[in-house]
Amino acid sequence: MLRYVIKTLLRHRTRTLLTIGGAAVAMFVFCFVEAIQEGLRKMTSESESNRTLVVYQENRFCPSTSHLPIDYAREIAKIPGVAEVMPVQVWTNNCRASLDVVVFNGVDPQLIKRFRKLEVIEGSATGFETESNGALVGRTLASRRGIKAGDTFSIGPMSVKVSGIFRSPVAAEENVIYTPVSYLQMAEGTDNAGTVTLHEVMVAPDADLNALAETIDQAMKNGPVPTKTRTRGAFMAHAVSDLVDFIRFTAWLGYACLGLVLSIVATTTVMSVQDRIKEYAVLQTLGIRPATAARLVLTESTTLCIVGGLVGAGLALAMLAWFRFAMTTEGVSLAILPSIRLGLLAGVLSVSVGLIAGIGPAIQAAQTPIVAALRQE
Repeated sequence: MLRYVIKTLLRHRTRTLLTIGGAAVAMFVFCFVEAIQEGLRKMTSESESNRTLVVYQENRFCPSTSHLPIDYAREIAKIPGVAEVMPVQVWTNNCRASLDVVVFNGVDPQLIKRFRKLEVIEGSATGFETESNGALVGRTLASRRGIKAGDTFSIGPMSVKVSGIFRSPVAAEENVIYTPVSYLQMAEGTDNAGTVTLHEVMVAPDADLNALAETIDQAMKNGPVPTKTRTRGAFMAHAVSDLVDFIRFTAWLGYACLGLVLSIVATTTVMSVQDRIKEYAVLQTLGIRPATAARLVLTESTTLCIVGGLVGAGLALAMLAWFRFAMTTEGVSLAILPSIRLGLLAGVLSVSVGLIAGIGPAIQAAQTPIVAALRQE
């Protein structure tokens, strides 16, 4: 009977192709929207992000406005529950939300090994550790900007020698350039001597994060610059807070796309059943049971949805993998990447929507009155 379904779909090729195309476009948009949602969830829920504290200047948002004394690192390190502190100087060419922002993180080359799990996949880390303007570039940013190990990369006042390209288990990290903190402090056009943007605090396993964050802020309260301390995940969520409402709103766009697929496939299937109402009557006279007729219609609608859904999802996943988009704001990147989960979700939804779209037409085909149908002109 599968051959019968295929021949039925090919009988009206234009209608079938238009239906598959509509389903593909809708699923393409849904996958993009879901990739953004997934990127936000991963960014704020990484286990390491929630076991690391970020000390930032109070009431400051863009990295260019936060200036904490680098000496705060020594004071914070003395607080019980603190395992280690890494000063970080952040520079970005644009604090506003964009898909192509370059973010520099100035760090201690020795401390970064304990705070980040970076794997150099091209070049080496030697230049980063020994040269004043050596740099390690995330592979996503390197791919987007066409950067290779050994290149000199310049943007604004920054000009670094790319020692190596790295990958990270945290996708957002692959949109960052790491360079020695001293370089960003003394780069032309900046005035950051003796200060950094933030301090990352590695917390002892048995420490209470909330209590420790309050202790750090109280200890720095009498210093020259007041601080606000959050978990790294909370800090990232706060940094992209302007985008969160927009990103959550896009979820409705994804649901609307699924509704569009449902409407398109259901309409096509209804038209197909009405065009062949005599045919279903003839099938019943040949011994085809009503339940079998219903299954034929369900198979037809599900096939349309699966083909369209797989085409749309495949194109979306391929584009996400090729371009490796990232949305960056206030120096924090939200990676928009494909995943196995996203592919499986697209497959399950294609089957589900196809079955739901075919229920009404399937009932109509199963309940076709033989005599009345055969009399129709």
